[in-house]
Amino acid sequence: MDNSAKEREAMGLMAEAEKKVRSARSFIVSLFGGSSRLEEACEMYARAANMFKMAKNWSAAGNAFCEAAKLHLHLQSKHDAATNFVDAGNAFKKADPQEAINCLNRAIEIYTDMGRFTIAAKHHISIAEIYESELVDIEKAIAHYEQAADYYKGEESNSSANKCLLKVATYAAQLEQYPKAVEIYEQVGTTAMDSPLLKYSAKEYFFKAALCHFCVDMLNAKLAVTKYEEMFPAFSDSRECKLVKKLLDAFEEQNVDGYTDAVKEYDSISRLDQWLTTMLLRIKKTIQGEESDLR
Repeated sequence: MDNSAKEREAMGLMAEAEKKVRSARSFIVSLFGGSSRLEEACEMYARAANMFKMAKNWSAAGNAFCEAAKLHLHLQSKHDAATNFVDAGNAFKKADPQEAINCLNRAIEIYTDMGRFTIAAKHHISIAEIYESELVDIEKAIAHYEQAADYYKGEESNSSANKCLLKVATYAAQLEQYPKAVEIYEQVGTTAMDSPLLKYSAKEYFFKAALCHFCVDMLNAKLAVTKYEEMFPAFSDSRECKLVKKLLDAFEEQNVDGYTDAVKEYDSISRLDQWLTTMLLRIKKTIQGEESDLR
């Protein structure tokens, strides 16, 4: 069956479902079995939605799932309604990101009302990802990652909460909200250093916290590094800690070449990602700025 035939069949199902909904609302029928007609209409909307999906008509699929979800709400089937709103959101993701967010928010309202916070958190992450990649609204992405982290924490899913918080820290630092980023990196680093499994990653979080400090103030960064070494002695021997110390020395000496060499040497063994590159360039600019101020 080609796409246009699938769409025709889907539209036929939609029309049939609408007819059932109208008849279910008539007075006599609503007294005798109106709800079974609504259930049948729900099924037809869902079938139509899947036909639209096969025809790659994502907006029509999203609309059909929304109709099914609203009927499920009317029938007090909260779980089914939430599932259909999620299905609608997933279809709209491919055509209308804002509408996808609206549907996922409706699902989240139902799940939180039912006390299903872990699944609500998962959908907050989906919304955050749409804001990241489709709508490029980082402030809103941060808000949804924070909400997801809160729900995970409430359910004692700490590693899932930390994953969301690290996303928040990454973006907060990019937006130059350094105190917020530092707080998260220190918090997650402190938790990690006490866990045999996560110990290795603690040095990365302290490294990132130190760089965020450095972006604000060199002296703060120096004090922070000393504090992290005392808290977590293994940090002292790490390449990350050694790099920060070299950068601090270069900064104090106003030595741009020394700074660049230290970064190159580190990068030759551990490739720098986009985030680290951005932070290190910001710090380097402050040396160059101070250099030009001295001239």
